[in-house]
Amino acid sequence: MAGYPKIIWAVSLALAASQAWAEEAKWRFEWTGAGGYSMRGVMSYDPDVINGSVVREHDIICFAIEGIHDGQAIGTWSLGQLDGLTSWRLHFVPAAQAFVPFGMGVAMPQAWNMNGAGTDCGPQGFGFNIGNAAQDICVNGQLIAASQRPPGTPFLATRDDGTNVPDTACLGPMLLGGATLDQRAPPKNRRYFGSARRRHSLGA
Repeated sequence: MAGYPKIIWAVSLALAASQAWAEEAKWRFEWTGAGGYSMRGVMSYDPDVINGSVVREHDIICFAIEGIHDGQAIGTWSLGQLDGLTSWRLHFVPAAQAFVPFGMGVAMPQAWNMNGAGTDCGPQGFGFNIGNAAQDICVNGQLIAASQRPPGTPFLATRDDGTNVPDTACLGPMLLGGATLDQRAPPKNRRYFGSARRRHSLGA
């Protein structure tokens, strides 16, 4: 019975880990733009640490989006790619199951690797923005005006704690000199969306 305490300790750790995972709120969402453009994505956060009714960018644990045009992938972006030059703003209201659009008191409620001019998503990059002019996307560092929808268009999300979140969607560990990207290779035997250059796993 010498190993009995070790078994109890291992089981306790497993239970604690499963409880912590269960506390993470996961959401999936889809946005439909004009001109055959659309976007889908996933995000997660710990609801126990949210201060107030609005989830902000600093609350997000994992986040990934993929742009699509006429059924073909045109680019991706994930939180694992975040650096000091990335445009990154997010306002989400869980009670409404919706991202905040323009007209709700925030000048630029969403900036996901895309500034208001739509020019900073980077070469071979992808981004999304909601500002006072429109809801639109950026591809390869250029604003896609053909994708634009009115800035106040509702943008809903669906709570789905069973959804698969890509490994690259999550922030890496904090080290001296700032946050580092999570460089782990994506797991095998999973479906991916996006380009081969920046693949995001959606799970088996």
